[in-house]
Amino acid sequence: MTEWEKMLAGLPSDDRGEQLEQRRLVAKRLFREYNRTIEEDVEVRQEIMKKLFRSVGKNVFIEPDFICEFGCNITIGDNVFINFGCIIFDCGEVKIGDDTMFGPRIGIYTTNHAFDPNERIKNICISKPITIGKRVWLGADVKIVQGVTIGDDSVIGAGSVVTKDIPSGVIAVGNPCRVLRKITEKDKLLKDGWGV
Repeated sequence: MTEWEKMLAGLPSDDRGEQLEQRRLVAKRLFREYNRTIEEDVEVRQEIMKKLFRSVGKNVFIEPDFICEFGCNITIGDNVFINFGCIIFDCGEVKIGDDTMFGPRIGIYTTNHAFDPNERIKNICISKPITIGKRVWLGADVKIVQGVTIGDDSVIGAGSVVTKDIPSGVIAVGNPCRVLRKITEKDKLLKDGWGV
């Protein structure tokens, strides 16, 4: 089993394996090319995203400076907005659902270095996937660690560190992030007659 296969299977792997380093170089070239584009380069951006990500939906907008580790382990749905300064370390799979919005400086980290110091100096890491549901809003500076799932329609408050699963339809905040309350009809900003 290669280090790449071990990494994707969630097994301990050598984070500095040659195959991984080569794949990182490909991703770096692509995200740097993307970050040099301007808003009018819509088709160029689409082509770069198709090369960089496992799959990318329609109407996806990513502000520079975007950084990822491999790119090819990231799946992005339709109508997704990713604000400035997003970092995705996609040693594990990352899924981002339709109509999801990221505030600035979001960090998504699917991997963790070994806790044992002897394993850590040998570059041993372990990865777990992260899933972000549909219609999720991540406030500024949210950080999400490996193995987390965020349910559809939830809001994660600015500055939160998400270390455990968050259910659908809630507002969650803090470090560590915890559910504050359910989202209800009272949260609507547009009242009857305003139309949406």
